[in-house]
Amino acid sequence: MQIILLEKVVNVGNLGDVVKVKDGYARNFLIPQRMARRATASAVAEFEVKRAELEKAAAEKLAASQAQGEKLGGMTISIAQKAGVDGRLFGSVTNFDIAEALTKAGFAVEKAQVRMPTGPLKTTGEHAVAVALHTDVVVEITIAVVGEAA
Repeated sequence: MQIILLEKVVNVGNLGDVVKVKDGYARNFLIPQRMARRATASAVAEFEVKRAELEKAAAEKLAASQAQGEKLGGMTISIAQKAGVDGRLFGSVTNFDIAEALTKAGFAVEKAQVRMPTGPLKTTGEHAVAVALHTDVVVEITIAVVGEAA
């Protein structure tokens, strides 16, 4: 399916690009999330009229993400979980737990923005985690998992 991108999409293209993607990806994800529109002649003409407005909104969103990234970068968040004597957690610390701790600290972060390359944290100690605030803004934070007595 031919679509026109209304914002930058990772591994697909930038704002304003007309790209061909699989029908299901466009119909089930990109179009409902308002990231793209079908690339009909009228949609392309309408996009060209709104292009400056959309680019300005995208630039503002990027600037806001960069500002938040500067505050968030290098931060250490402490999360307490029940753990055994050997330092293994009885549960795990997931991206939801990290997003919740960041929200309590004053940063509006969704769980989908927290990138955990090795999966959920299952031991106490400090772990590096990436937070993708924008497609171009990814910051590293440290999660200090502290064990509680069971």
